[in-house]
Amino acid sequence: MFVPIAMALTVGALGWVYQSLKPPPPKICGSPGGPPITSPRVQLRDGRHLAYKEMGVAKEEAKHKLVIIHGFDNSKDINLPIQQVKELMEELSLYVLTFDRAGYGESDPYPSRSVKSEAYDIEELADKLQIGSKFYVMGISMGAYPAYSCLKYIPHRLAGVALVVPFVHYWWPCLPANLSRDGLQKLLPMDSRAFRVAYYAPWLFHWWMTQKWFPSLSLTAGNMAVFCPQDMEMIAEMSKSPNPHQKVKQQGVHESLYRDILAGYSKWEFDPTDLINPFPNNDGSVHIWQGAEDRIIPREINRYLAENIPWIQYHEVEDAGHLFIFQKEKVETVLRALVQD
Repeated sequence: MFVPIAMALTVGALGWVYQSLKPPPPKICGSPGGPPITSPRVQLRDGRHLAYKEMGVAKEEAKHKLVIIHGFDNSKDINLPIQQVKELMEELSLYVLTFDRAGYGESDPYPSRSVKSEAYDIEELADKLQIGSKFYVMGISMGAYPAYSCLKYIPHRLAGVALVVPFVHYWWPCLPANLSRDGLQKLLPMDSRAFRVAYYAPWLFHWWMTQKWFPSLSLTAGNMAVFCPQDMEMIAEMSKSPNPHQKVKQQGVHESLYRDILAGYSKWEFDPTDLINPFPNNDGSVHIWQGAEDRIIPREINRYLAENIPWIQYHEVEDAGHLFIFQKEKVETVLRALVQD
């Protein structure tokens, strides 16, 4: 009796492990039982759809076209005070395009999502909407790794780039070991553990994010310690407005949030310091905007990158945290620097 019982227990344990590691299937928009499609979308060559939103001056009349790349747990409905600077957009003749990245909101999930695929999604979206041969890109927080991808894979399509409170990869080979170590140590322990799992054991990440024994990630656990006082003031102010992000995770937390982290913390095909200046004739510019009080992104790493990539203009915003771009005057500053440099 012992052998059959042992085998049954082993098979049961293996089945439990398999189910724990395997993410649930996505609830694809427009599929039977899936969320409805309520936004305009384009279909890519591989059959996937990207949902998008347009603002500002009509693209046929605009002098400048800007693609904004949302960050972690966000969407095309990113609550930037863009509408509050309507006069500025008219002054700059600026057309703004936002979109749901793969798996977010109403854009189809993409199991093969990667740093590289993000750039080509942006290029194809721009072509489908016929916004022109060149456009500006603004990557915010986690949305900065697609912006780095654009600098690597589609530099010929760029008119300028803004990396706002940009994502950093603690295992970029270009970073000194002590800088990476110190950066990770500045994070909340739960966050540094989650990023280590994503990098070293991506196959284990879904289980790590769903297990109940250890806290997994501050931003998904609602741990507000990750925000500085300036961020907390901004959160309180933003809470007064309706929440536009109810659809962010509707196709599945794994397809939106978890795949985003896995793509960002994968092993890249390039280092930021390997990038070539896309504007050798000074017909465009690249900027890093870093909040001096940011507790999510260690400023020392972005300082180091700017020091070692001389064609990147570095701006450190005093008395500002991770959410400073959601302030009207800060958006104006970033937009003017990008399109008028």
